[in-house]
Amino acid sequence: MKDLPATVLATTIWTYWFCVGVMAVRVRRRTRRLAGVVPQQRLEQLMWTVWVPLVVAWMVLPYLAASSGRSPWALPAFAYEPGCLAVRWGAALAGIACLALTIECWMRMGKNWRMAVTPDQQTELVTSGLYAHVRHPIYALSILLMIASVVVVPTPPMAIVAAVHVALMLMKARNEERFLLAAKGEAYARYCRRTGRFVPRLGDHRSHAEGSS
Repeated sequence: MKDLPATVLATTIWTYWFCVGVMAVRVRRRTRRLAGVVPQQRLEQLMWTVWVPLVVAWMVLPYLAASSGRSPWALPAFAYEPGCLAVRWGAALAGIACLALTIECWMRMGKNWRMAVTPDQQTELVTSGLYAHVRHPIYALSILLMIASVVVVPTPPMAIVAAVHVALMLMKARNEERFLLAAKGEAYARYCRRTGRFVPRLGDHRSHAEGSS
């Protein structure tokens, strides 16, 4: 592969989704069901028809950028200029940090981790770490990783993938909040009032929160 920042990014993204795959298999073995892995809601099923090919593209595009010389997959000439290359390296390292923080969130969720809304299953509360301040830290970090991907791989296909991904993250977060508000009632409503969706609310230092993603 010709471009090191794109190679680092590709490795980070592949590691991210390898971890997701391992956790999905564990959920399936533990519950002996696909609930929580394969979406049951009609909205999430429709979202997955877009999400699956989008994830594949997210995994492939950095590799193509690092190894291909053909447009629109190849990196533009300005990406190799010293200043831009330094910024791209910073974004690649930021992507690694996003992965590390996401793994910490996954570990905190433990057996409560799910990929999809599961109306017939009860999950325990997560009241520490990033969940104390942000309702969807995993989604927030995923958005940041996607932004880092666009910086490292500034190509039109990656920009399109990023725009669709951010839109899906917003839809997924709002859908989960509607479900949890109906399931948990006022307790979740209070949690929403004191936390941000993707960014902590200014001045909020309370540590009791409920993880939802």
